[in-house]
Parts: sequence; C-alpha cells; structure tokens
Amino acid sequence: MIRLFLVATFLILFLVLSIPVMFVEWIIGKFNRDLKDRSSLAIVQWAFRGIMRLAGTKIIILGEENVPKDTPVLYVGNHRSYFDVVMTYMRVPRLTGYIAKKEMLRWPLLRTWMFYLHCLFLDRDNVKEGLKTILAAIDKTKQGISICIFPEGTRNRVNDTFLPFHEGSFKVAEKGNVPIIPMSIVNSAAIFEDHLPRIKKATVVIEYCPPVYVKELDKETRKNIGGYVSGIIQEHYFKNKKEYY
Repeated sequence: MIRLFLVATFLILFLVLSIPVMFVEWIIGKFNRDLKDRSSLAIVQWAFRGIMRLAGTKIIILGEENVPKDTPVLYVGNHRSYFDVVMTYMRVPRLTGYIAKKEMLRWPLLRTWMFYLHCLFLDRDNVKEGLKTILAAIDKTKQGISICIFPEGTRNRVNDTFLPFHEGSFKVAEKGNVPIIPMSIVNSAAIFEDHLPRIKKATVVIEYCPPVYVKELDKETRKNIGGYVSGIIQEHYFKNKKEYY
C-alpha cells in the first residue's frame, strides 16, 4: 500500500501545485502555441516518469526506431492497465493527443492538462459523437499532432487475451494519411490491476512494431484492418512474453 500512497500523493500534489503552471502555459499559448505545446509535453512527461519511479516499474522498450520522427502517427495498442497511458506517453517524441473516454472530463485539473496536450474525449455510447471525435482526431494529425488510441474500447480484464479492435479507430490513419504504429504492451496489469488495491514492482515490455501504411495494404486487408493490426500486436506480445517471462 506504500507505493499506492506515494503515487496518489505525487499525482495530487502535481495537479494542485501545477495550477500556477497551467496559468503560465495558458499565457504562453496566447503568444506562442508551439512553445506551449512543447513545454506542456515536457512537464507531463516529467510527472509521468516520477509516477513510474514511485511505482517501482521497470520498462523495457523495444523497436523505438520504428517510430517516425518527421511525421505524426497513429499509435494503436492493447490495453490492460491505467498505467498503459502513463508508460507510453513518457516515450512519445512529439506532441501526441490520446483518445480517452468522456468520463475523464470529471477530473478538472487532469482534464486541463489533457486539453493542453490535445487529448480528445470519446462518448462510447453515442455513435454520432464518436464520429465527431474521430473527425477531430483526423484534423489533429493534419496539424502535425500524433494520436494514440486503444481500439479495444476499454481495459481488457483478462491477461493474455485481446478484445476485438474497433475498425473506426483506424480511419484516423486512413483519412489523416499517417502511419499506424502498433504497440505491444506486456505485463502492465502486474503493476496494479492484478492485485488491487496494491501497486507492486513489475517489469513491463513495450514494443513499437514496424509502421503500417494503410495505402500499401490490399483491399481485403483494409476491410479488416483492425484484425490485421491486432494480429501484429498479438504476435509481438506472445513473442515478448515468452522471451522475458
């Protein structure tokens, strides 16, 4: 329980003490949006690194060279833990907006930082609003901002299994004309979800698989691109699970 207390205390203190920083960032954004974007990214990545240190998590990163540095991308990953967002956001090389469930809007200070980082909020029960979120994500990529989504739609609660990937998520890559970066995340639930409410030391393997370019896929594969990308992630997931665990 000590690690849970440390992580929760750090997060609360960061959110409260960063209120003046939010105001400064807001002012910066009025005069220099690019500077605000870069500084907000650096601040949140610093906070997330602090959280993972307090959690005692060792993160093994593979395939980071597969992430293009000169273009926005669509990150797509399997999802087992709240910490998936924290660990992957620490590594993004450029401004990246995550697509989160709309319930995150309930948290005022956290919500502000998410808006600063161009995150979008998805209503999973409203198809029309969901489409608006996807269109907004496409627009973000055209502005040079990467997008990350976990297309299972929710945290999978069973280890070593994968929920179907929602096909609509991949419209961001197709219409935004950006590469898909499949992310294989192994053992993230061992940090917290496998033994609630304790946070325990764990080793997590994150692999960035080679980029997928939608325009290079044949017509049949495009029709089932969710299954195709899920297959790539599963292949790397089980390979890494066998090698590291």
